[in-house]
Amino acid sequence: MYFHRVSPAVLATDLQESFGVGLTAVAVLSSAYFYAYTVMQLPCGVLTDRWGPRRTVCAFTALSALGAFVTALAGSFELVVAGRVMIGLGVAMVYVPTLKVLSSWFHRDEFSTLTGVLLMVGNVGGLAAAGPLAAMSDYAGWRQVFLALAVLTAVLTWLMWLLVRDRPQDVGLPGAEEDLDDEEGERLPLIDSLRRVFGSGIRFWPFAVIFFFMYGSLMVYQGLMGGPFFRDVLGWDKAEYGFSLTFVGLGMIAGCPVSGFISDRVLRSRRKVVVFGTAAFTLMWGVMWFASGRLTDHAAYAALHFVFGFFAGWYVPIYGQVKDAFPRSMTGTAIASLNIFPFAGGALLQMVSGYMIANNSLSEYRSVWFLMLAGMTMATLAALFTRERFA
Repeated sequence: MYFHRVSPAVLATDLQESFGVGLTAVAVLSSAYFYAYTVMQLPCGVLTDRWGPRRTVCAFTALSALGAFVTALAGSFELVVAGRVMIGLGVAMVYVPTLKVLSSWFHRDEFSTLTGVLLMVGNVGGLAAAGPLAAMSDYAGWRQVFLALAVLTAVLTWLMWLLVRDRPQDVGLPGAEEDLDDEEGERLPLIDSLRRVFGSGIRFWPFAVIFFFMYGSLMVYQGLMGGPFFRDVLGWDKAEYGFSLTFVGLGMIAGCPVSGFISDRVLRSRRKVVVFGTAAFTLMWGVMWFASGRLTDHAAYAALHFVFGFFAGWYVPIYGQVKDAFPRSMTGTAIASLNIFPFAGGALLQMVSGYMIANNSLSEYRSVWFLMLAGMTMATLAALFTRERFA
């Protein structure tokens, strides 16, 4: 999932050269994934709650394998976009079902920690989509990379079907939540479930705002604009900026499990972690804006990227807050509804930032960074309206 999500930042130059398109077209390509992902979130929640996580994941990861195959063989830029849409549609049906499985197999007070571990593993994909992807595309070509991804995804789909089960009860084990006296509750019709989620006020909307800007701005930098910025402004080659952007992924690999652990085991407060993490990531965007055009050292940017990525991962406890705000019968629908917003943010902010870069100048990139800073300021204000628990 994450590899596909952020790969355009490293492959932007290759795609521009292969198809003779500009950075705006690459921004459209990159955002196509997020639009597809966003559109599928509500169907994902419905299928997860009614069809089951295992069936949902396996059916749609097969589609993403096909999308990677189409991308590898595409003879036109339009087909690359079509392949990326297929990938987005497919991988959109992975994360929410996986969280549903975690909520069924593990206790409530372990949820944020395990979500952090899940996202840590996912960010290994983001790590691979930086320096390693740059090296692989230089060695074998970007088409061969996507062909290998198609084969690997197909194999993983087969293994998931063989090994994964939705609930402990499916293999004769007691359910992790049974001792918590937490019943599923009445299963509401879809429209009623959505009305309950979207009409719940501060149970939902502050988290939606946080996710829109926090994850959306991260995807602008890590998933699209980071590589072109270093190429156009600092004159770095792909190997140099690919290596530097690797540290964003390393930071997230550290930040996701740390934030989950702190919220579950240290502070025992999800709200405090979310407020602090949102404010810290806002500060990091301020540093990125101030440093652009002033900072040129490779080591300094690597350190900055690590801290930037570390605090970008502090959204992890939000999933636990939203999960607990609604009955377990609505877990899939509630989390899927929330999951619309980070990817809507990624799609819209990438699209806007692509149109803001017309001449590849420092001032244009600084304008994009400032827009992300303004958005994160709004996210920090929204975090102050969140609550620890809901009655």
